[in-house]
Order: sequence, then structure tokens, then C-alpha cells
Amino acid sequence: MSPPLMWTFEPSVLIPLLALSVAYGYGWRRARAPGQPHPPGYGRLALFAGGVLAVFAALESPIDAASSDLMVVHMLQHILLLDIAPILLILGLTKGVLRPLTRQVTSLERGAGPFASPVFAVIAYCGFMWLWHVPAMYDLALRNDPIHYLEHVSFALAGGLYWWHLLSPIRGRMRLGGMGPVAYMVSTKLVVGVLGVILAFAPVCFYAWYRHQPHWLGISPREDQNLAGLLMALEQSIVMGIALAYLFMRMLSESERAAQREERYGTVS
Repeated sequence: MSPPLMWTFEPSVLIPLLALSVAYGYGWRRARAPGQPHPPGYGRLALFAGGVLAVFAALESPIDAASSDLMVVHMLQHILLLDIAPILLILGLTKGVLRPLTRQVTSLERGAGPFASPVFAVIAYCGFMWLWHVPAMYDLALRNDPIHYLEHVSFALAGGLYWWHLLSPIRGRMRLGGMGPVAYMVSTKLVVGVLGVILAFAPVCFYAWYRHQPHWLGISPREDQNLAGLLMALEQSIVMGIALAYLFMRMLSESERAAQREERYGTVS
């Protein structure tokens, strides 16, 4: 037997996604107007669209319907909300697209105090992953729709805050420098990766909900949990590797531009 393939098209998800897409499209077009510095390319537009599609896939596609029966699909849903969607959405932004909101974002960061710090982002990211995988909390979310929505929102917010510190186009006062991004990522991914390893090699199924669901595709509840843990651990490793490579290339590019400015300044003087 295979899990049912159902699309939900929930207005509470579609309307915010549509509003977000329209707002981004307006900002993207404005930033490409003649005379605007560093206009965003179509690649940025594609990245942002990919982020919107990732949220749509997580919450409106058959992924959402099958997540109640298969833990490995539920894990995919969490990965989309926590990592994939925030990464793509933030990479789609530029200073030009955000220009009308740059001061507001900086003011918000300043007003948030310690809650806008990278340390808090790490605690939120790791904390929500571990909290929602405690068996009692996990089963509660699957039994109770409002709690399930809260779980999704907490993942999206924690993921957005976490990746903002690494990928934000705005140089805020909390921006990580030097080896900070490496420590930031390695510490987080190791803590979450441990959870994935525990789930991948557990000899029993921890979650009562899945023990009473249909065994789609001939997968037992324990095997389903093991696959979910393997997916989590593998995704954390792959994303960490790609992100560190991207950050290293960005650091080299910024160093090169700084050296060119110094050389130019020295030539003028």
C-alpha cells in the first residue's frame, strides 16, 4: 500500500505566500529600475521563488498529508521549513530589494537585544528540534492541530533567525566575523546531528502515534523512524558542508574587494 496523495490548498497558507510573493516581486522590480545600484538578477528571483515553493510543498502538497502516517515524510517537512525554505528566501534578498526596510530591520535587531544574537539563534534552532522530538511533544503535535501549527511556526521562525545571521545581505551589528560562522554552524549541526543519529539507530520506535498508523510501503514503525533519523543526520551534514563552502567563498570575495579598495585608495593618495 502507498500513502494517499492529497493536496490541501489551505487559504491560511496560500494567502500569506501570495502576499509575500507580491511584496518581493514589487521590491525586486523597484531594485532593477534604471539608476539603481547593484540590481538583483533573475537568479535572486529564482532563489526566492524556490523558497516560496519549499513552504508550499511542506504545507500544501502530499508531503503534509503523508507526514501523519510516515515519520520520514514528516522529517522532510521539518527540513523544508527549518532549512531549505529560509535559506532560499534569504538568498533571494539583496540590499536593493530590502532598501525601504533596511533601517526598520536594523532598528528591530537593536530593540530585540539578546534575542537577536547568534547565541539565541543557535539555542532556538537546537532547542526546538530537540523539544519537538521528545516523544510526548511529538505525539501531542500530531494529535492536536493547533499544537502542530505552533510546531511549524516555531521551526520556520527558528530557521529564519538562524540562517539570517549567516546569509543576511544587511551588515548588522550582530554579523558574524572571522571564524564565527564556522563555530556557529559546526556547533549547531553537531547538536542536531546527534538527535538524527539517535533516531537512525534506535532499536525501538519512540513515538506511539506511528506505531498505530498504516505501515505504508511495507515499512515498520521502527524502520520508518530509522529512515527519518538518517534523513535528518544526512541533511544536516550536507547543508553544513554546502553552507561552509559558500561562506568561505564569500569571505574570499569580500577580502578581495577590500584589498582592491585599499589598493585603489593607496593609488589615489
